[in-house]
Amino acid sequence: MMVRFTIPELQTEPVMVTQEGLEQGRGRTLLLIVAHADDPAIFVGGVVAMWARAGWHIHCLRVTDDRWDSVGLDEAETIRRNAAEFRQAAKVLGIAQVDDLGWQTDVLGDVSRVALRERIIHAIRSLKPYGIVTFDPDSMFHEDNLDHRVLAQAVDEACWSSQFDKHHPEHFAEGLAPHGVYERWYFGRTIASVTHVFDTSDMLGVQKQAIMCHQTMLANIAQQMALQAKTAGVSSDVILRATQGDYGALIDGILISSAAAKGHSFNLASAEYMRFSRPNLPH
Repeated sequence: MMVRFTIPELQTEPVMVTQEGLEQGRGRTLLLIVAHADDPAIFVGGVVAMWARAGWHIHCLRVTDDRWDSVGLDEAETIRRNAAEFRQAAKVLGIAQVDDLGWQTDVLGDVSRVALRERIIHAIRSLKPYGIVTFDPDSMFHEDNLDHRVLAQAVDEACWSSQFDKHHPEHFAEGLAPHGVYERWYFGRTIASVTHVFDTSDMLGVQKQAIMCHQTMLANIAQQMALQAKTAGVSSDVILRATQGDYGALIDGILISSAAAKGHSFNLASAEYMRFSRPNLPH
């Protein structure tokens, strides 16, 4: 009999989650799997900080090396800086451990999906997480980053196939064993079926501090916006200041306004949306 995951998307209202009402982790592990160094802080930083403060052990796996995410630096220096800034931001958010798989960035669409999935299965069997946190494979309508799309699919399949005793028997020769992930938490640019709304009002400062750690990537974001503004014939003091290394107003415009917009419908100062699923186990 196949144990199917239930997606509580038929409920009329999502579950509201505050720091006080958050389930206590009691040292259990949540495995956060992302494509790029700035994904945790930008996409789910407020929730990760909440989980860490509730006693969850957060282990973050970064799949790519972010070798092209910079302006005016060579690949080696870009890799070095982004790896260091990834660890700085993780510390701010309360992430206990980080690992890098080192796949080349921005070309996950060209890699073997089975090979990528195998590495994630290995991580699941090694770390034995209670839950997985990653991009939502079912909310990709507005997702223009192929790395995010590919990773979301690979993680979803890895959660399923990590339980089989015939998938990658070479893992068992290392002393690993099949492992079943109990919970899955999904995030993304948009969430098609929001099941949980997290009140991140008290975590915005922490999240902003974590994003500010990514100086190398922020410089590239500012450069992209400057190029778009030039094409559009738009003059922006915020973008100009960002290209000069002052990212505060840019982050406020992206992070604060987005969080406020999400929270507005629920009478919250700020919020993050997620989709949740867990297996419907018989009692």
